[in-house]
Amino acid sequence: MNNYKKNTEPLEFLLSKYKFDIEKIETISSGLKYSAVLLKNGNIGVCANLGCKVNTDKNIYLKYDLKNFSHRIVLNAYLNSLLNYSNDFQNSADIFDVVDFRKYKQIVMLGFFKPILKKFDHAGIPIKIFDLSKKDIALTPLSEQKPILKSADAIILTSTSIFNLSFINSIDSTNNNCEIFLLGPSSIMTKEMFNYKNIKMIFGSTFEKFDHRILKIINNDGGTKDFLKLGKKCILKKNEK
Repeated sequence: MNNYKKNTEPLEFLLSKYKFDIEKIETISSGLKYSAVLLKNGNIGVCANLGCKVNTDKNIYLKYDLKNFSHRIVLNAYLNSLLNYSNDFQNSADIFDVVDFRKYKQIVMLGFFKPILKKFDHAGIPIKIFDLSKKDIALTPLSEQKPILKSADAIILTSTSIFNLSFINSIDSTNNNCEIFLLGPSSIMTKEMFNYKNIKMIFGSTFEKFDHRILKIINNDGGTKDFLKLGKKCILKKNEK
């Protein structure tokens, strides 16, 4: 589908179809936690930084480097801004309210979403959590990740896995009956993502066009809890047209 080749990582695949055009970009904003791309048509896309410093001069991306994480963050935010407005999203709800996690036997979270963990704990549903960059008593040692992924039947996968190149390895480690839910404001909301193994739903965000409050928050080192309240939570399901 769409010239998709197995194991082509998402940014490379999507950029082969939706060309990166700096002439569409009005401005790039970046802080400690997030970067954002504002297009000239008003669309806004974001991507988490995970500690990477991002150059906000759009002209340096005329020759982008897919091996450079800072470049990948901008490219992810660009695709987010370009594609997240292409669907008429009917749903707006938290993942825990949409997915019945009680039906799964082995649930894994790749990327630590504390608010979601609280909901699992409150509901008494066990979940294993892995995170490459954080330390917390709730996390399972990374040495146990591979065998647990193989037996998992549900995975909540952070969409930052796309820019940091852990996406393919993560999905390839799952069995064929696993259902994967991509989550986070970095999500690229496009049906092409369902070409990838086991991706069931994508949970992301959109913002009002030309909402400069988002850029200001990000420039001032704000994070998810600061700017998401200004956006709309969106859900894209595999079989939606």
